[in-house]
Amino acid sequence: MLHYYTIVGTAIVMFYNKILFKSPTFKDELYLIEPMKILNIKNTLGLLLLTVAISCGETKPETQTETAQNWYKGNLHTHSYWSDGDEFPEVILDWYKSREYQFMALSDHNTIADGEKWVTIREDSIYKNSFQNYLRAYGPDWVEYKIDSGKTLVKLKAYEEYRDKLEEKGAFLVIRSEEITDKYEDKPIHMNATNIQEKIEPMGGANVAEVMQNNINQVLEQRKRTGVPMIPHINHPNFHYSITLDDMISLKGERFFEVYNGHPAVHNMGDSTRISTEEMWDLINISYLKNDKPLMYGLATDDSHHYHNKGKSWSNAGRGWVMVQADTLSAVSLINSLESGNFYSSTGVELKTLTYQNNTISVEIEPELGVTYEISFIGCKKGQTQTETLSVVNESVAAFEITEDLLFARCKVTSSKLQENPIENIRYEMAWSQPVTPTE
Repeated sequence: MLHYYTIVGTAIVMFYNKILFKSPTFKDELYLIEPMKILNIKNTLGLLLLTVAISCGETKPETQTETAQNWYKGNLHTHSYWSDGDEFPEVILDWYKSREYQFMALSDHNTIADGEKWVTIREDSIYKNSFQNYLRAYGPDWVEYKIDSGKTLVKLKAYEEYRDKLEEKGAFLVIRSEEITDKYEDKPIHMNATNIQEKIEPMGGANVAEVMQNNINQVLEQRKRTGVPMIPHINHPNFHYSITLDDMISLKGERFFEVYNGHPAVHNMGDSTRISTEEMWDLINISYLKNDKPLMYGLATDDSHHYHNKGKSWSNAGRGWVMVQADTLSAVSLINSLESGNFYSSTGVELKTLTYQNNTISVEIEPELGVTYEISFIGCKKGQTQTETLSVVNESVAAFEITEDLLFARCKVTSSKLQENPIENIRYEMAWSQPVTPTE
């Protein structure tokens, strides 16, 4: 249900445009007075800000469409029994849904979960009990299984089946995805394809960068051919340290990579001789902007595989996610917003508001009692080859102006609250905004 003030604000905007700017039709299309890029955590403050701008007389007769925006929590990297996860898709989706995620992508290796596949339940009591729980929860009319030579075999539900079972319009969305799993020599090279419509076979290549590019091209070609929005993103570049900074810089058509991945073996923090994924992110963007390429955006994901054993040695659910601002809970709307940078990544910190307007990043945290926060604004000055911390605020609210001497800037929030189930030495909950450049 739309907030009362959203309805009032929308009516005022439409009235002023009808009277003052003589818009040709009086319908749901809004003719904005002052375009702004607004990231708003609580549903619809964007329209209220527009109403305030109008009432203050800051009007310009420019035509643009604005709709109410909501924030949706989701995980883009998850595994099930369809590849090397250890749980049924329905159970996994139920877990996330019950914890207030609004969208999920089950991205199993080199499959889009179609056709027929049977799994043999392991002899370990954990998995036997898990199957019995699955059977009780979903019932014998849903669960198809058989006993062969004393072993229990279960038929997996395909994407369309588990999607239809778990989806709830406006509340929970299941997006078809695939982790395209390739390699060069002994180096694993993985990327996700979100909202993919047809399975993509790994393409290989003559080196690491070529393997990545070949697979990116396949996703982009399918998008062009089908007309369906879909995106590739590079997974855990420091996994086995297979993907270097130079490999990432060489890419064309790639807009996303995982700045945080919740698998315990992916080396988000790097080591004594190799850079972290966060440092890699900034160096990619320095190169991209200097070469007139669009910004690279950073995702946080679970890469969950293990749903029965919990701890730092296991790839568990609930470690990393994205919060995407979109007008509707649909794959198309979410992808449009991701490609516009209208999202932030988190391992626990929740933002109340996040805006970029008039070259100023403004952030307000949804605070927790007894928890303190450090808000860092990180950016690169023009002509420099490294980012630096430009400002630090130890409050729950902060703003930073991006001046023309900056190539780009972004915001990072670090909490004093410990992560419930951390990996590596990443102890505290964090959030990352997406990088932005100064505008004229």
